[in-house]
Amino acid sequence: MPHPLDSFFSPESIALIGASRDLEKIPGRLLSMLRRNEFPGRIYPINPNYGDIDGLKCYPSIADVGQPIDLAIVCIPARTVLGALEQCAAAGVKNAVIISSGFAEEGGDSAAMQDTIAALAKKTGMRISGPNAEGFYSEVQRVAATFSPTVEIKPEAPRLIATRRRIGIVAQSGGIGFAIYHRAKALGIALSYVVSAGNESDLGAGEFLDYMVQDSSTDVILLFIEGIRDVDKFLAAARRAAETGKPVIVTKVGRSGAGERAAASHTASMAGWSAAYDAVFAKYGFIVSNDLDEAVTIAAVLTTSPMPKGDRVAVLTVSGGAGIWGADTVSMQGLQVPELSETIQAEIRALLPSYGTARNPIDVTAQGVHSGGLQKSIDLLSVSDDVDAILVVLSLSSDTRMPFKQAELKPVIDAQHKPVVFYSYTLPSDFARKELAASGAVVLSGLTHVGVAMRQMVQRASFKLAPPAGMSAAPPCDVSAHLKSARLSEADSKALLREAGIALADEVLVTVKSALDDAIARTGFPIAMKIQSRDIPHKSEVGGVRVNIATKGEVFLAYGALLESARRHRPDAAIQGVLVSPMAKKGVEIIIGTMQDATFGPMIMVGLGGITTELFKDVIYRPAPVSATEASAMLAELKAAPLLGGFRGAAKADIPALSQLIAQVSVLATAYRDHISEIEINPVLVHPEGQGVTIVDALVVPKSR
Repeated sequence: MPHPLDSFFSPESIALIGASRDLEKIPGRLLSMLRRNEFPGRIYPINPNYGDIDGLKCYPSIADVGQPIDLAIVCIPARTVLGALEQCAAAGVKNAVIISSGFAEEGGDSAAMQDTIAALAKKTGMRISGPNAEGFYSEVQRVAATFSPTVEIKPEAPRLIATRRRIGIVAQSGGIGFAIYHRAKALGIALSYVVSAGNESDLGAGEFLDYMVQDSSTDVILLFIEGIRDVDKFLAAARRAAETGKPVIVTKVGRSGAGERAAASHTASMAGWSAAYDAVFAKYGFIVSNDLDEAVTIAAVLTTSPMPKGDRVAVLTVSGGAGIWGADTVSMQGLQVPELSETIQAEIRALLPSYGTARNPIDVTAQGVHSGGLQKSIDLLSVSDDVDAILVVLSLSSDTRMPFKQAELKPVIDAQHKPVVFYSYTLPSDFARKELAASGAVVLSGLTHVGVAMRQMVQRASFKLAPPAGMSAAPPCDVSAHLKSARLSEADSKALLREAGIALADEVLVTVKSALDDAIARTGFPIAMKIQSRDIPHKSEVGGVRVNIATKGEVFLAYGALLESARRHRPDAAIQGVLVSPMAKKGVEIIIGTMQDATFGPMIMVGLGGITTELFKDVIYRPAPVSATEASAMLAELKAAPLLGGFRGAAKADIPALSQLIAQVSVLATAYRDHISEIEINPVLVHPEGQGVTIVDALVVPKSR
């Protein structure tokens, strides 16, 4: 099925507006790149100052061409861009890439010019990339619509191609996008497309991601993003990538900014600058990498290997020390380096000299290379049920000798039984890279990156997209009446949660001392008592909490003490009364919270709760709403997950009840995203299996009007 951006990435005709004969200038380099990469379609240089350029007829304006044009590359002064685009639209040009800078990145009138460009795209239907873009490169179609030197054709240096599968790159920084391509190319990783999104006046990273996801020539996608503007398109593409199993490697920059957030609840104060982005990435199985070489290494492993069936790694080496180092590296990434069965050890031992070892890590020694033991060990391990992946650690510095024969290695790589990853502890020679590339293997030279890549591959292989939550579990009642105040107390917040269908303990807000007897009769002993005020979000900080009260006399004393302490610490606070609650049974303390992210909207958070919440920050975020199934998966990711699973003989916690509560809260936050800023429920006590959960404290923060 055709994609709307097919004519963008695979144009049959290109007009270059601002074309130049000067190869030292960007317009001249653009034309040179198109021609040197042998663009197979028609090229129309546009510049009224030339009659021809490099043997091509040059036209005064786009209107003078008189032929259908799929793509216009615009590289002229910013003030003249809009007029040129209007001419393009009038001439029926389908797509445009604006290389020119001097728009939103400068602010003021320049930003207004970019807004006008966006309006033109919307009005005419012409799709526009940029401004301030570095263009794109389509390797399969030989479209070098960029001035990046990384796509320069060098006949004296033939292109190294090791992978049949291809990567597609979408970057909001043209320089970094083409840098990723440059490094990938050096390893022999094949490319489908690299595109620079620029200022995204019209086409954004989300639509480019969508194109890569549906594109049959793109097998692995690398994203470099600063922020997402076309959020709905991005999320739709992310879901489609997850559903089709196409891996996405993402680098998100801008993580070090200090976010200005309200401190009324822990939920917001614990959210990192990029917590929402990481939540979205986790939901859709994106592989996060914050290092350029690491990201390219992950891409290399994914484009040469099938997904592993488990986490057991065989380390095969020609150097004992290097093999141990390799085994340590993958072990530190959480992968297993298991003892091999006696059967396969015996088969490998027969291939090695007496001073080699068939135990994992397997040291075939230098002699084992010459005798064929290295290759035969790979053959055996590739079909063995003992391991799920093979890491080959060796030296590939020689310019004349290879440890493998193509006729023997290539069939193993082609069979794709399991990942076979090659790491050279010496700097690999160009000869070695070329020879291994012929067998479909990439040579890697960063051991830590190799370990991370193998872990990420194992994790990606086990990823399952959670079923959508939908809104079928929307709050049964309208809770907007509870949101009329600018601030809510615990009692207000719990009343709202009850209205939303969330189960809470039977509690009494006591406003006069004479009502304490009825409250005691209703709740029974032991009792917890808490001061209630919309001006006091953290009650313990003003001495506003008393627990485990066991007698009537203590209740009356606590009532007076709580009021006196609150008035002493916060004399201006409006006191609503004292909340009298039954003491909850013991359970694992969990925090559930929601927040509103400026980009992605409502987020749901779950973590280790209680007073140590901010100390440990053991929390997981996801975009809301979530289903109970997805909530359960979030809980499994917590470092504190063993506490819920029956740690050291304790009873297993009621995870289904907790998961259902998380889902309910996420639905509430989504349904009232325009009215609720944050929700914090902390702690939730999770009781043994079948005994449910108890909400001890809760705070709902309305959105400021």
